[in-house]
Amino acid sequence: MTTPFSKTFSRLLADHGCAQTWTLLAALVMLGGWSWWAARAHVTLYEVSAQARIELDSATYPIESPLAGRVVQTKLHVGESVRSGEVLVEIDPVPDQLHLRQEEAAVKGLEPELARLRAQIAAEEEARREEQKAAAVSEEEARNRIREAEATVKYDEADLGRTERLRREGLAPEKDVEKAEAELRKQRAAVAALESAALRVVQDQSVRDRERDVRIARLNEEIAALETQRRTLNSGIDRSKYEIERREVRALVDGYIGESTVLRPGAVVQAGEKLASIVPSGRLFIAAQFPAQAAFGRIRPGQAARLRLDGFPWSEFGAVCANVSQVAQEIRDGNARVEFQIQPVCDFRGKLAHGMPGTVEVAVEQVTPLSLILRTAGQWLTARQ
Repeated sequence: MTTPFSKTFSRLLADHGCAQTWTLLAALVMLGGWSWWAARAHVTLYEVSAQARIELDSATYPIESPLAGRVVQTKLHVGESVRSGEVLVEIDPVPDQLHLRQEEAAVKGLEPELARLRAQIAAEEEARREEQKAAAVSEEEARNRIREAEATVKYDEADLGRTERLRREGLAPEKDVEKAEAELRKQRAAVAALESAALRVVQDQSVRDRERDVRIARLNEEIAALETQRRTLNSGIDRSKYEIERREVRALVDGYIGESTVLRPGAVVQAGEKLASIVPSGRLFIAAQFPAQAAFGRIRPGQAARLRLDGFPWSEFGAVCANVSQVAQEIRDGNARVEFQIQPVCDFRGKLAHGMPGTVEVAVEQVTPLSLILRTAGQWLTARQ
């Protein structure tokens, strides 16, 4: 009777090792093929960033409310084209308009008062000229009277001299001499009185001129005060006009409305509140944020890249082809900004627009699998230390 052990032993004797040989040969062939592939094949390494988006070479312009107020008119509609200077939102200008009319009325009320004061100054100047003319005439009359009196004095002096000669010759009494001397003193006193009167005319006119200067100076001070008040009101008018103009929120550039809040007439906005943004026309490019260790030294201009947009499945819409155009040299929040130039030849089946987010892949280098294994092992050992 044959036992199980005898059967097993018979089969071991019949086995000459062919299966092991073929298995070993197959393993060696596979190991050789893998070694050749690991040493000669090339694998492309990518740096990937999920913080990528389509941007314009010219930045978008935010539209903000310059002040708080109630909206009376709005033209903010997403996608609508706008032109620079076009009024997009109008905030209720009634308070500033009322203040403007009040200041304009105050300025108009100052004009008659200024005209009256200037007329008074003109009247004072005219009166001064008339008085000066009259004073000049009076002075001339006084000078003429002085000259007339001086002629009489000369005559009386000559008469006194003749009388004194006649007295010395005994031809005239002493009384005639005394009478001639008295007449001469009288005429000299008259000349002195006339000279004083002439001087008084000049002094009186000088006093009147000083009084008029004081009155004119007082009037000029009033005019200056009113002019200052008018300038202040005009500044207020300019400020009110500026505030009214600020209540008209205008487009800063040509473009289209990229985003907008829901605004209806009657809505209240706050100062600095963002109302919309204008997307100007320009060239589209890709901007992405990469970790600093991934960007510096690995990503360089000219490298090929591919952007897969969120919301556009790449299997259906394809990807956007691009090349690295520049790498920022500064780090912000641990990341470096990398910009890509979109290639005109692209398999993306859609329309690109500013603000589209996505994931970008940059082909940074090609290495053999063996080098990649050794690099990974080195990084693992470094991390273990």
